[in-house]
Amino acid sequence: MIAGAARPSGAGIWLLGARPRTLVAAVVPVAVGAASVGRSEINLPRTLLALVVGVALQIGVNYANDYFDGVSGVDTTARLGPPRLVASGMAEPQAVAAAAIIAVGIAAAAGVVLAAITSPWLLLAGVVAVAALALYSGGPRPYAGLGLGEVAVFLFFGLLATCGTAYVQQLRIPAGSWWLGASCGLLAVALLMANNLRDIPTDAASGKRTLAVRVGDRGSRTLLAVTVAAGLLLPAIAAAAGILPRIVLLALVAAPLAVAPLRAVRTAHGRELIAALLGLSKLYLAYGALLTALLLIA
Repeated sequence: MIAGAARPSGAGIWLLGARPRTLVAAVVPVAVGAASVGRSEINLPRTLLALVVGVALQIGVNYANDYFDGVSGVDTTARLGPPRLVASGMAEPQAVAAAAIIAVGIAAAAGVVLAAITSPWLLLAGVVAVAALALYSGGPRPYAGLGLGEVAVFLFFGLLATCGTAYVQQLRIPAGSWWLGASCGLLAVALLMANNLRDIPTDAASGKRTLAVRVGDRGSRTLLAVTVAAGLLLPAIAAAAGILPRIVLLALVAAPLAVAPLRAVRTAHGRELIAALLGLSKLYLAYGALLTALLLIA
């Protein structure tokens, strides 16, 4: 149940389950990937299709994880984060599963159109992405419980989303896009790591051995700080090396936004870590918007 807050109803339930605050991980890599090819090379219709794919897949992931973790007993009312639809009883499992399928269907439809006007190889990438979505928390041995969730986020919401968006613009991937994709991937991974750090007690109790559970509380805090620092520094390193425009160095002016959430990561526990997660989301959004703007004016 939702303590200390009004229980949502109707559309509010599904908005809660879609987890709008997580959509930064889908929007930023598409924006950065498109901008990485240069302002004159951007194809707006293809970018919008890529955005639909990314956002719909993220929502599909959120609903699918809600369903699988709810029916498997991984999520319970003892969970410290925002309530999940299945575990809290706000929605029937079948309805949440259907919502996940609808979201994936929207992503698939946009992906098919994008592949038809660019390259059929995108269909293969889409199939792999959907399989990764389903097996994250579902299947006989969910890989989120094997400590591999961060790897998937880095690949799909970092490299694939950023470089894939760059590719559909003019069917090529500039060298700088790989650096930007790695940066986006690391900052998206940081969001997952903050979430899993908060959930170490409940995940460990349910047998879900995330990376945070495996490396422990102290190791997770250190690894998260290193991940954020690396994500912020990679574009600057590429700019200093001449791989990206030098103006990209200015994106580091967003770095001070990392101070508050990383301070919380160092000392906070339980629900206090929700503030760290929100701070990292704001950092990623601001840094991504700044990167996009700098690339567009370069």
